[in-house]
Amino acid sequence: MSRGFVKEDDQEEAPFIPARAVLPPGETNYVTPYGYEKLIKEKTDLENSISNVELEEGKERRHTMAILNGKLNLLADRISSARILDPKEQPQNEIRFGASIAFKFLTGDQSGFIKEFQIVGVDEANIKENKIAFVAPLAKALTGKSVGEKVEVFMAGKLQELEIISIDY
Repeated sequence: MSRGFVKEDDQEEAPFIPARAVLPPGETNYVTPYGYEKLIKEKTDLENSISNVELEEGKERRHTMAILNGKLNLLADRISSARILDPKEQPQNEIRFGASIAFKFLTGDQSGFIKEFQIVGVDEANIKENKIAFVAPLAKALTGKSVGEKVEVFMAGKLQELEIISIDY
């Protein structure tokens, strides 16, 4: 059919469905037990939102439902690929998935500054909560290290030397 016979009002744009946090190809989707609980709660919340949409039939309802169902599909894929790793089952004397770490900057502008964070799954990562994804360069550089070890990491455009101060699970 020619575009000349289509009314402009009948054209619906495909809804934009935001992508989830990036999980690099080939990486296992590790999650903490807490992270998995958050995914399940998010799924329940989305299902409730879908069942409680109060829009009348029409373009706006179709658009809203497409977004909600798209988010639910992406979330279902993430949940089905999740592999729960309990931090308490990790080697306690070295940095692994789920570890809460404190390290001290030995070089650079932040020399002497102590930073703390936890290594978590990509969906649980939140810099405001001091949680970084296990696929982050810093997490990868520190994995397998022990208290007292020094590590060189490229951060903030510079090579930084760090010392591991503590590891907790």
